[in-house]
Amino acid sequence: MNMTEQYFKTFIEHLRETIELTTSDIDKILEVVEIVKLKRKEFLLTPGQPSRHMRFIAEGSARSYYLDENSQEHTLQIGIENWWINDLYSFLTQKDSQMYIQAIESAVILQISQSNLEKLYREVPEVSTFFRIKIQNAYVALQERMIENLSAEVYIRYQKFIKDYRDIEQRVPQYIVASYLGVTPEFLSYLKKKHL
Repeated sequence: MNMTEQYFKTFIEHLRETIELTTSDIDKILEVVEIVKLKRKEFLLTPGQPSRHMRFIAEGSARSYYLDENSQEHTLQIGIENWWINDLYSFLTQKDSQMYIQAIESAVILQISQSNLEKLYREVPEVSTFFRIKIQNAYVALQERMIENLSAEVYIRYQKFIKDYRDIEQRVPQYIVASYLGVTPEFLSYLKKKHL
């Protein structure tokens, strides 16, 4: 099995964790999947572009972030293999993105364009079910994170992050983890030393 076949197999297995697919369904899905290979630190999306694809990380890791008026990075999402990464707001509204999506490590992304996704919704209704569930889960996770950021101390948020995302924490530079938690790398380092 070559790498492309392996990526497709992983992708279909991921979909099948949520929905049932026939061989015909799989053929229709794989017909519209595009493969994008990114080098470390390469961008998949930059501000000013509308996000026109749903994107699945088949290999490597990536993050989405935005820059505030002081050019401070704020990481909104970190993803590794079998995770989705996107500017969902831009995708759903077709407004220009305000975010960057960048490879943390070299990465392989499988993506489906919005027009092809609409076609799949008609031809393979289970795909519509899959993305409805994914978008609902993303909304729930976003709200939980917002409440946690408003109410929990930084070190508690960090402990929860390393408990929930051990695989990510070990692969991602500390400055990105700090940005995700909303603190400076120096402050995160201070907190870790303080709680040793």
